[in-house]
Amino acid sequence: MAISSTTALWFLPLVLPICLYVCFTDLSQMRITNQAVLALAAVFLLIGLIALPLPTYGMRLVQMLAVLVVGFVLTAAGAMGAGDAKFAAAAAPFIAPGDLRLLLALFAANLLAAFATHRLAKYTPLRRIAPGWKSWNTGWKFPMGLSLGGTLALYLILGATYGR
Repeated sequence: MAISSTTALWFLPLVLPICLYVCFTDLSQMRITNQAVLALAAVFLLIGLIALPLPTYGMRLVQMLAVLVVGFVLTAAGAMGAGDAKFAAAAAPFIAPGDLRLLLALFAANLLAAFATHRLAKYTPLRRIAPGWKSWNTGWKFPMGLSLGGTLALYLILGATYGR
């Protein structure tokens, strides 16, 4: 992996709770809160100064801006939700550019697993564990925060374990 294990370990303790919160709120309310997105961005802005060399830190901020612009375009086109776009932008600077292919594969696998698990729970008695969740009653809409948050968390866990 291109991310160093030291960098991933700096980010992981603060990012993991935010990712779990995003998964939960998107499942239960079908929304990713602005507070979660701002908290994730704040973690990078503060800890990134410690965990990354300054030129790398600057390039990661450019990544955040680029993903935000693409996300706004996709949101305007109706291809993704605004919360998903904002979360993706806030998550972007945590990803080492050399890990993009790995991240896309991890996201694809996570998306398939999350979708299958959500649908399995939605149409079985497992649904009774959390009967009030909004994501059960949204038709074909899927809480992408489950997969987005899960992917960032898994990436940082893998980075902490197997990073250079």
